[in-house]
Amino acid sequence: MKTNILGYPRIGASRELKRAEEAYWAGKVGEVNLLATAKELRARNWKEMAAAGVDLVPCNDFSLYDHVLDMIMTLGAIPERYAGLEANSLQQYFAMARGIQDGSHDIIAMEMTKWFDTNYHYIVPELHHGMRFSLFADKVLGEVREAKAIGVGPKPVLTGPVSFLLLGKAREEGFDRLRLLESLLPVYAELLALLKEEGVEWVQMDEPFLSMDLDEGARLAFAEAYAALSGVARPKMLLTTYFGELRDNLRLAAGLPAEALHVDMVRGGDELERLLGILPHGKALSLGVVDGRSVWRNNFDRSLGYISKARMSLGDENVFVGASSSFLHVPYDLEAERGCSSLPEEVFGWLAFAKQKTEEVVALREIAEGRKLETLAQNREARARRRQSALVNNDEVRRRTAAVGAADARRRSAYAVRAQRQAEKLGLPLYPTTTIGSFPQTKEVRGWRLRNRRGELSDADYKALLEAETARCIRRQEEMGLDVLVHGEFERNDMVEYFGERLDGFAFTSNGWVQSYGARCVKPPIIYGDVSRPRPMTVEWARYSQSLTSKPVKGMLTGPVTIVEWSFVRDDQPRSATALQVALAIRDEVSDLEAAGIGIIQIDEPAIREGLPLRRSDWQEYLDWAVTSFKVSSCGVGDETQIHTHMCYSEFGDIIESIAEMDADVITIECSRSQMELLDVFGKFSYPNAIGPGVYDIHSPRIPSESEIAELLRKASAHIPKERLWVNPDCGLKTREWPEVEASLRTMVNVARAMRQEA
Repeated sequence: MKTNILGYPRIGASRELKRAEEAYWAGKVGEVNLLATAKELRARNWKEMAAAGVDLVPCNDFSLYDHVLDMIMTLGAIPERYAGLEANSLQQYFAMARGIQDGSHDIIAMEMTKWFDTNYHYIVPELHHGMRFSLFADKVLGEVREAKAIGVGPKPVLTGPVSFLLLGKAREEGFDRLRLLESLLPVYAELLALLKEEGVEWVQMDEPFLSMDLDEGARLAFAEAYAALSGVARPKMLLTTYFGELRDNLRLAAGLPAEALHVDMVRGGDELERLLGILPHGKALSLGVVDGRSVWRNNFDRSLGYISKARMSLGDENVFVGASSSFLHVPYDLEAERGCSSLPEEVFGWLAFAKQKTEEVVALREIAEGRKLETLAQNREARARRRQSALVNNDEVRRRTAAVGAADARRRSAYAVRAQRQAEKLGLPLYPTTTIGSFPQTKEVRGWRLRNRRGELSDADYKALLEAETARCIRRQEEMGLDVLVHGEFERNDMVEYFGERLDGFAFTSNGWVQSYGARCVKPPIIYGDVSRPRPMTVEWARYSQSLTSKPVKGMLTGPVTIVEWSFVRDDQPRSATALQVALAIRDEVSDLEAAGIGIIQIDEPAIREGLPLRRSDWQEYLDWAVTSFKVSSCGVGDETQIHTHMCYSEFGDIIESIAEMDADVITIECSRSQMELLDVFGKFSYPNAIGPGVYDIHSPRIPSESEIAELLRKASAHIPKERLWVNPDCGLKTREWPEVEASLRTMVNVARAMRQEA
């Protein structure tokens, strides 16, 4: 049997890629330095996988920013607005990802959205009628040559042609993206032929849309694409699906002309027997038995059951043992956490990160072949210890969640009544201005936190520094003219980790970083047991901040669904049960904030859309518990307390009724990169509550002009009555620098004031 890894973390053991990129963007290092760091990280990954015993070692899974953006460059699918930049340069590449504003150029970035139901973001291909593709960038071939030069025979990873088009967005309304397949396929054929000439044996063709609902046109496109590619000179093809079951696409996927098919056994294990019954003779099957998206040790007994069935049906030579998806979604190395004070030793023994999961893949092959049986015994012992651990269960939490009823998820009055009472209490103008929550976490702020954590700065001195920074932030917001202020969140390391550190049932890593997009990395908490709130988490900072100003200061919380979605959640109970436990903890915090005199409380739920199951038939079950969890967290307050929520890059059309059911008084959403297209949905639905569409993109260092913001705000006004329209950036400002933040917010405030004059 062969062992197969679909992808590996890109950022490095110590986030070397992040640091190199940020230094490059800041002009502190040149292109040579950045590319040298990237080359070193690629080589390290390949050597580690090969040394562990992986047969099919991926290449071209590495990226300086995003693998879909890499494919856009490879295929020459570059929007016209970037044509004036040096072709196939880092300047052009990063301009597409981040925008550019350098005196000579002022170009907005491409749209970015979530990668299926993960917390990774990808750059959205821009597609249009008559588009032509060509082999533009040679990254794929370059990495193949790099790997071979260090003695590793690589398996290049390509985003498949049908999924590439389906990941994109048509620029003309009603245009069918799949009509571009005819002009796209020759470029894939050319690339495959070149890989064949390079001596590549296997190529991994990722088609994750095979795990999605497909219409007849998409099914025909898959058949057409792979029929065409089967007739060209190419390496053997491993058609790869992940993130879910194949269901009604099972026969389609099995029958496509590829030498091997990869399937996700973690989410689709129940399909194995049916798949074995229809897989064409001689086709290999790659079993994704090791979870590429969780941090828990593999259940070897379950995985070995799948492997045994496949071997009996197909023979060893046609069975690959692999990961369910790329390890992009998990931290790099558990060994970096040994001795970590925030990760209990007992919990440490239940975990596996990318390096350990790679070892699990190889170990499963060895055990299946009758070797290293002691590894199986160790795996069984570790899982038994977890099941029996006193850390996991809390009877009081279980009793409280069982007692939750419909009244706990309902506001006292309808929105119209609440809005009137809130208007009387808050006295805000038309087009009230605010921000989403965080302000720049400067090098100094991060340094204070690090010194405090190391014991070099006392808790009292650390608090004094944070109080001074918070006071400066309040003054700056007042000077900029914002109407509703925030305290800046300088005491917070991360919007999920901060709360997890204050809740029971959570553990934390020191180096468990995962890429979210580009150089943005997050360190998700690990939910290992029942969740509760032992004491208030934010009240002290909210009360202090409100004492500094007569303007309202929002209490800032992260919602239960986002905390669950952006954590590595326990796999021994339904996610809905964990979310309800978190919701009750947040509800307690909301009540305490209200009692402390905080009149506006924001409960962010940027992940609620991304948590949707891939299949529409599974949506309602998820939406029922997700919306209930949010409402349980938010509905314990009086009518005069204004509840806000924030949502990130999302296509809201299919779930607009559920968003309305959440019944937040104000929802803020990211809209600027889509040029307010998302508001079409809210307008057509006649969304009843207030909305704050983002009027400028915080993921780009560009400073927007007044005309840009005014144009977006006027577009928003066409959908949302001015009495219910808020003005705010797209998202939090944590990763930006103060000069660009102040310039952008002053521009935003000026536009809002001008709009009031026009009203």
